[in-house]
Amino acid sequence: MKAIVGICRVLVGVLFIFSGFIKLNDPVGFSYKLQEYFSEPVLDIPALIPFALVIAILLVIFELVLGIMLLIGYARKFTSWSLLLMIVFFTFLTFYSAYFNKVTDCGCFGDAIPLSPWESFYKDIILLVLILVLFFNQKFIEPLFPQKYHKWAIFLSFMACFAFCYHVLMHLPLLDFRPYKIGNNIAEKMVVPEGAQEPVYEYQWKFNEGGEEKIITNQGAYPQVSGEFIGVETVQIEEGYVPPIHDFVIEGPEGDITTDILTTDKVLMFVMYNIRSTEMEGYQAIQDLAKEARTKNYRVIALTASGDNLQAKLKEKFDLDFDFYQADETALKTIVRANPGILVLRSGTVEQKKHWFDASDIEL
Repeated sequence: MKAIVGICRVLVGVLFIFSGFIKLNDPVGFSYKLQEYFSEPVLDIPALIPFALVIAILLVIFELVLGIMLLIGYARKFTSWSLLLMIVFFTFLTFYSAYFNKVTDCGCFGDAIPLSPWESFYKDIILLVLILVLFFNQKFIEPLFPQKYHKWAIFLSFMACFAFCYHVLMHLPLLDFRPYKIGNNIAEKMVVPEGAQEPVYEYQWKFNEGGEEKIITNQGAYPQVSGEFIGVETVQIEEGYVPPIHDFVIEGPEGDITTDILTTDKVLMFVMYNIRSTEMEGYQAIQDLAKEARTKNYRVIALTASGDNLQAKLKEKFDLDFDFYQADETALKTIVRANPGILVLRSGTVEQKKHWFDASDIEL
């Protein structure tokens, strides 16, 4: 049993550390996922949405440090109870999301390893079994080194986590797993390759035959039935290939200019997904950068999901003289974890991406 506990201890500890680090690398992205869980269609606790980022930071740091505590054998009773309560809660949450199809990706491993709701649930079931082994065999969780060093190890772990979190919040995630990362061509990531899997649909045809409703299910062909046609319902039973970027569209007064932007040689793009919550202290640096870019023949644009009134107020307040265009808010949140954020594109390829705090590091 001691050997089994040792294996479970390593597996659970490493997985908690890995999962915590991936989310700590992108706490803003994890906070978006928590906002989705807190929303009315899911858990219906919208009062927590404004605190999603704080909750995200505390949760992932606790998850990561809990993994370290397990590996070094610190406070085994507290650690075992914490692991059990956490996995029971998340097992319920992933089952709820999967069964009712509420959240399409749990965010367990951020954008590094996307998991479907059912995959997340099965992963949590396996973790629950491993943690139950640890919980009922706590006596075999022995410290790795003398107890006097444990508190220092945990204290330094907390400090390192908070320092790393502060760094990625003030700059950008150290590791970028999203399709808009530096070096990627946006247009190429939008292409559906030839021969890619098509979505599979099931058609349920309803007919009235002799006063009774008859349902015929097939893949789409109109049934040869003598009864009166009532209607048809279409259900997607298998998802087709979805390109990494599938919601990037830029709209302006002149219509869709996505292709125009992605084929322009030099573009400086500012991304502010929501002007109401944007960080105003970043706009002086943005205006200075925009002026420099125009002297070097860059096309300067801003993308936002906010309306014309908010755009006009922002432009007037900071004397911004570049054009604003509309884009999907979710897509903008995916592009860059800053509000505002900065991208440099060359013919659709992301050459540079910065938080507004690092605007001076942009090289034009």
